[in-house]
Amino acid sequence: MTWVDLHSHIVFDVDDGVTDLTQSLAVLARLQSLGFAEVCATPHQKAGQYLPDWDTVTTRFALVQSESAPGGGPILHLGAENMWDAVFHQRYETQTIPSYNGGAAFLFELSPSIWPPSLLDTVFAARLQGMLPVLAHPERYQFLAGNAALAKQAAAQCAMVLDAAALAGHHGAAAMESSRWLLKIGCAHALASDAHRTVDVDYAQDGIEWVIKKYGAAMANRLLDDAPRAILAGEHPA
Repeated sequence: MTWVDLHSHIVFDVDDGVTDLTQSLAVLARLQSLGFAEVCATPHQKAGQYLPDWDTVTTRFALVQSESAPGGGPILHLGAENMWDAVFHQRYETQTIPSYNGGAAFLFELSPSIWPPSLLDTVFAARLQGMLPVLAHPERYQFLAGNAALAKQAAAQCAMVLDAAALAGHHGAAAMESSRWLLKIGCAHALASDAHRTVDVDYAQDGIEWVIKKYGAAMANRLLDDAPRAILAGEHPA
């Protein structure tokens, strides 16, 4: 398989993900065994909580990469999971948002209960500038659940990346219902592991298996291969 994981926390000791190099390598090995040939490290960038020095992030990412590669580990890419906060907006204004491989696409997340009033305008402006906003785990956002009009507006401007585990109920009943609904109405473009530990990969596998059973292997490959590759290239996969 040639799947691409757009969202993981495999850079050690920079956020709430893996805590040491051994765990980093264990998660990568498990992702590879599931079928992921490429993995994007997306450490949190969140004001007041997880905002590690970027040199530390890149140094530890390089160490994970160098230790994984000799054993034939997956190809690694570096991005970030950017919280929609004051730091994000400052970086947006200065065009310094940490993005996938320094390219056009960047991953971001929102507070689960607060829909930023400027979001659609901002992501539209970002698209006009040649950027591709990628929304992490849209199934978590209460304001999207059941609101087809808003979900479709967001999906038209952002690439929407579900946590695969949510589809199997590992993030609770509400997230499961919302993730399945977003997929059904065509507002989910890709799946990712959002792996912080090896068990998260097991949970993601359950979600992937649900997709294969419900929609078939071709749909799973579109969500895990074709669409993620388009996103990394800065292209909206819709």
